[in-house]
Amino acid sequence: MKGSQLGEENGRRSYESLRRTAQALETRADIARAALRLFRTRGWAGTTVRDVAREAGVSVPTVYSTYGNKQGLARALADAADLTAGVPRQLAELEAAAADPPRQLAAMAGYDRRLFERAGDVLRLLREAGRIEPELAAVYDDGRVRADETRARVFSSWPDGTLRPGLDLRAATDVYAALCTVDVYTTLTAERGWSPGRVERWWSDALARELLDR
Repeated sequence: MKGSQLGEENGRRSYESLRRTAQALETRADIARAALRLFRTRGWAGTTVRDVAREAGVSVPTVYSTYGNKQGLARALADAADLTAGVPRQLAELEAAAADPPRQLAAMAGYDRRLFERAGDVLRLLREAGRIEPELAAVYDDGRVRADETRARVFSSWPDGTLRPGLDLRAATDVYAALCTVDVYTTLTAERGWSPGRVERWWSDALARELLDR
């Protein structure tokens, strides 16, 4: 086979692989969104794997191969929450503001606002159901760990002297976690009448005040 033909063949194989990956991700997203819709309307106890498969337009074996059993669908809830909040958008904003810690904090606050605005009920469902379902508790805890890891990676990318004196990486992550929670968001929007945008702006300002050495 000539070099040009070999290159074309490799290119076709690469694109086919990318298409298969994209299709698998889309299927995963379809299942996650279907699980989210059903859990919201029927609750955890009232939803079966078969229901999710029917809602997603896929076979029951496809759901099992993607997420496992019903407990595994708790991961679908977490995936759906991430999808609604826009993880790719957050990453793009963080990269665009790589040399600007206040802007990065604002990007992170924006992600949390979208997450709690669009999927706060999912997070509360996981947290409450996790009190009696260990698998759900593990999914909720995993989400918190991933959030802490994202924040720690961002903070550790800053030059020395960016954080306030006396704050190390762990303490900075703790401060962020204490400020930006679904409970704070719910209190301010549902009980105090704040708009989601106002919460996001307050978070951005408060994080900069609490974390950055001015």
